[in-house]
Amino acid sequence: MINISSLSITPEILLLVSKIDEFKGAWRTLGTLAPERLSALRRVATIESIGSSTRIEGSRLSDREIERLLSGLEINAFATRDEQEVAGYAEVMETIFTAWPEIAITENHIKQLHGNLLRHSEKDDWHRGSYKTASNSVAAFDPTGRQIATVFETASPFDTPRLMAELVTWYNDTIREHTLHPLLAIGILVVVFLEIHPFQDGNGRLSRILTTLVLLRAGYAYVPYSSLESIIEHGKEGYYLALRQTQATIRSDAPDWTPWLRYFLGALHRQVRHLEDKIEREKLLLAKLPELSIRIIDHIRRHGRITIAEAVTVTGANRNTLKPHFRALVERSLVVLHGSGRGAWYSLS
Repeated sequence: MINISSLSITPEILLLVSKIDEFKGAWRTLGTLAPERLSALRRVATIESIGSSTRIEGSRLSDREIERLLSGLEINAFATRDEQEVAGYAEVMETIFTAWPEIAITENHIKQLHGNLLRHSEKDDWHRGSYKTASNSVAAFDPTGRQIATVFETASPFDTPRLMAELVTWYNDTIREHTLHPLLAIGILVVVFLEIHPFQDGNGRLSRILTTLVLLRAGYAYVPYSSLESIIEHGKEGYYLALRQTQATIRSDAPDWTPWLRYFLGALHRQVRHLEDKIEREKLLLAKLPELSIRIIDHIRRHGRITIAEAVTVTGANRNTLKPHFRALVERSLVVLHGSGRGAWYSLS
């Protein structure tokens, strides 16, 4: 069974859990944007998630290419493996978003999700929806899709059914009995799933789909509106390092869960921060601010301050174009002017 006797709840982990749960509670208020704006946010996040998750595994399709592909998703034949993977990922994500209350965490459902994920992948016909029958390992890829390293070895095909049964039982018992905070239980579910690597292919993509599913089932309703996969893609080195550090210890007497939980919770917190920024941007749009003014505020939110010279670099607009925007933002009490002359700078009010 899963050994959590050595689990150490550090102050950093506690703080991250607290911040994520704080946003979870606030989402009921934050998530009251107009339905069409929420729908737009979800579509953008979905495209980012599909693109990032498939690129992590070696796909070369850009988000723009994926958006064009998804606009014609009624097509049932896809020319390349990358397109096949994107189509499968998109369909499974839509299933998760619309039917998550009915998708309990069982081995059968996990196998069904895997089968649907690879539904369009011709070369995966022989194994989709079934546990692996040959040894596999986790590889890292460079931006061109070339494999550059083996990240870690995985469970044997013989051990896989037993280990998956143990993992699913442990997770459901833990959630039902409230013996561990859901975010910690989810983090352990994901890292052990990846350590087992139960399917011949598609484990990385499926792990990220499962993450979305279990977060939604645990009440984190904001998840579809901000891409966790994008955050993982932009921090792949930390992702693989945390996996290696924890997975090398999972079958020992004292598993070290901390490296992975620190990374996983940090990624979830960045997901929350990105969504907070998007919500603030939507509020500014509702306030009918010009795009240039919104870009100025976006920069201040990310960096704490801005000068007109910095705004010229960030926006590409000249000083004479920018000055009326700054004056209007100050007059509307959205930003505060500090100092004067060339040393002047602006912060959020």
